[in-house]
Amino acid sequence: MEKTHLKKKRKFPTGILYLLPALLLFIVFLFYPMFRTLYLSFFLTNPKGDPVYFNGLQNYLELFQSKEFLLSLKSSFLFVLFTVIPTIIISLFLAVLANEKIKGSQFFRVAFSSTLGISSAAAAVIWLFLFDPSIGLINNLLGLFGIQEIGWVTDKHWALFSISVTTIWMHLGFNFIILLGGLQSIPEDLYESSRIDGANFFQQLRNITIPMLSPTLFFVTVVAVINSFQSFGQIDIMTKGGPAGATNLIVYSIYQDAFSNHYVGSASAQAMILFVIILIFTLLQFEFGERKVHYQ
Repeated sequence: MEKTHLKKKRKFPTGILYLLPALLLFIVFLFYPMFRTLYLSFFLTNPKGDPVYFNGLQNYLELFQSKEFLLSLKSSFLFVLFTVIPTIIISLFLAVLANEKIKGSQFFRVAFSSTLGISSAAAAVIWLFLFDPSIGLINNLLGLFGIQEIGWVTDKHWALFSISVTTIWMHLGFNFIILLGGLQSIPEDLYESSRIDGANFFQQLRNITIPMLSPTLFFVTVVAVINSFQSFGQIDIMTKGGPAGATNLIVYSIYQDAFSNHYVGSASAQAMILFVIILIFTLLQFEFGERKVHYQ
């Protein structure tokens, strides 16, 4: 026993050496920025971002008394609601179709996953052109049915919806690939046995596909919620947080306060609030969502 204990002690420094590069990266790019942000959230800062006066919880109190910040929170929650559920449903539908053994399925797999290789900036430009009120394809198609032009990104009633549609399209590729991989890991024997028992497609989907795919669905749901809360590029290019703050999601609000208005203390407080929100959502998903996961 003592020899085993000594061997473990000798191996410990070696293990630390192997972990050191990863630990350094985590410290420099994750832990230090996080604690620095927490620290700055309690201060008033100068335009350079240096703390000049300890403000306590005043930054947080002012945020929750600000109509702009509360509107930003509301828009962020609506945006997550508008994007996460449709993205997962559409991705699952496309993955199930592409998983069928039909001619040309390889082409559809490439097509459905293609958005994974498109940057948020390029996607925003594409959809900005499609949403153009005068020459955009969408309004031109609506005009064929006698529907007048809609200001998709200039009307506060439509702007958040337009950003949501763009984001759904951007995230389809990643979710499609993950779900398709999950579908291909389900044993074919289960489907063959169900077909012998007379089960149709929808019965197989409900009783085999969804339960066996639940770990993958749980994973993509957690990732989709986090990614939606952190969306930035398409908002910056398409709406700049407007009109009238309709698309000023909390991430974009952080960016504006930190780099445009130079209120680093307020921006840090918003970043910590966003961190807590994402943490709570993730913990809730693990608490309630993981109960329905069926691991093989």
